[in-house]
Amino acid sequence: MAEADGPSEDAFFGGRLVVSQPRRGHRSGTDAVLLAMSAPATAGEIVDIGAGVGVVGLGAALRSPGASVTLVETAPDLAALAEANRARAGRAGRVIVADILNARARRAAGLADGQAALALTNPPFHAAGRVRAPADAGRALAHVLPAEARRGAPLALWIRACLALLAPGGAFRMIHRADALGPTLEAIGGRIGALRILPVHPRADAPATRLLLAGVKGARAPLAILPGLVLHEAGGGFTACARAIAAGEAHLFENAP
Repeated sequence: MAEADGPSEDAFFGGRLVVSQPRRGHRSGTDAVLLAMSAPATAGEIVDIGAGVGVVGLGAALRSPGASVTLVETAPDLAALAEANRARAGRAGRVIVADILNARARRAAGLADGQAALALTNPPFHAAGRVRAPADAGRALAHVLPAEARRGAPLALWIRACLALLAPGGAFRMIHRADALGPTLEAIGGRIGALRILPVHPRADAPATRLLLAGVKGARAPLAILPGLVLHEAGGGFTACARAIAAGEAHLFENAP
């Protein structure tokens, strides 16, 4: 029973990263892999906001031996697993439990504005009150922004908090729902330039369900929409490109800063 209730051990990126994560509730999967493999190599600090157990930040750091990783998570139980995963990966850095939407609280927790060379985030997909929150507390935190965010535009608050942590010239990467493109661009405003948008399609004949965004804080280069990434063949299996990304052998936005 203890084994069934305890965390599972799961390998990512061809076995180069092994993490402990809950067997129930929110678990890292395809979105986390795509976001991690969208990251550029960097010698600076990587900040993963809404890190869960750390798959995105630690996966992104596989390309950057000299980088340190800061994993920011609201749920203490997930943060504890993230710290264990960081230590097992031998990665310099820290895990911070903080409410990213509260500027005073995040600074008190040790998150300084302008500290990161790379900011990665997979925000909660829904605002409180718009959907029924999952019964599992971990899934609820991962999927639904907190109720207090309803006083503003929740996604905008999240994105602007992430960008506050990013140094001028730093790289930004985010994955989100495709139907949230409008609010996402509005939240980014002129803060991010050289913005590239990669639609992610479950199948070649299906509309995109996810968007990956890449940009540079303070840049002035124009926006570009890239050819879409298709995850599954008609028969249901992963495409060759998706398999290479999952194995950590292919990187998205390869030529982007």
